[in-house]
Formats: sequence, structure tokens, C-alpha cells
Amino acid sequence: MEKVYQFLKQAGTYYLATVDGDQPRVRPFGTVHIFEGKLYIQTGRSKDVSKQLAANPKAEICAFKDGVWLRVAGELVEDDRVEARKSMLDAYPNLRGMYDENDGNTQVLYLRNAVATFSSFTAPAETVRF
Repeated sequence: MEKVYQFLKQAGTYYLATVDGDQPRVRPFGTVHIFEGKLYIQTGRSKDVSKQLAANPKAEICAFKDGVWLRVAGELVEDDRVEARKSMLDAYPNLRGMYDENDGNTQVLYLRNAVATFSSFTAPAETVRF
């Protein structure tokens, strides 16, 4: 999981895919954080992505850096504890202009049953489960 975290942090931007009915939806994200041994992302409850994940928690993340791409498939599970939201926002203080751990909008989700695959054209694929 640490390798996945480091890759996503260094990539800066990754893409999160969800499902909206029968339509795939993909959008850029940038938050990734480890809290209590789990890999978290952050969004706002008012966003469509939050509603899509509530209806179907299955998601995929994709990122590309230095000729290597990473795909992470799993379920995104909400952690509604203020401690989890605060930890994320403390790691990304620039988000505090839009979010607060007590605003009712900030949402953090962790990956469960994740399968991460690192791929490139020059090396065998590597799979990590967490």
C-alpha cells in the first residue's frame, strides 16, 4: 500500500472512475492520504462522485508517471469520523479554504479489497493487494 501511496503522491494527479447507472464517469483527483493503515481519498458530499459511490462503491484509480501506469481497483468506503476528515485536511491545508472537518460536506473514503497493478512497456506487471 505504501508503494501505491507514494506513486499517487508523486504523480500529483490521478483519475478516479465511478459508475453512474450504466455510464462510466472519470475525473481528476489529487488527494491521497494514509490514516490508521488505510489509503484514503477526499471529496465533497455535494459532488456527483459522492452520490455515485454511495450507489456503487466500486471504483478504479489510474495514474501515470515516468513511463509507468498504476491502476487500483476496489471499493471506496466512507469513514465518517471527524478524526479521519481532520487528518486528511491537515495533510492538505490548501483545501481548508473550501472544506472543514465539521462542515457536513467533507467526505473521506478509504480503499477496501484493493488490487493495484503497476505496468509499463519495459517491465513485468506488479500486483499489490491491500
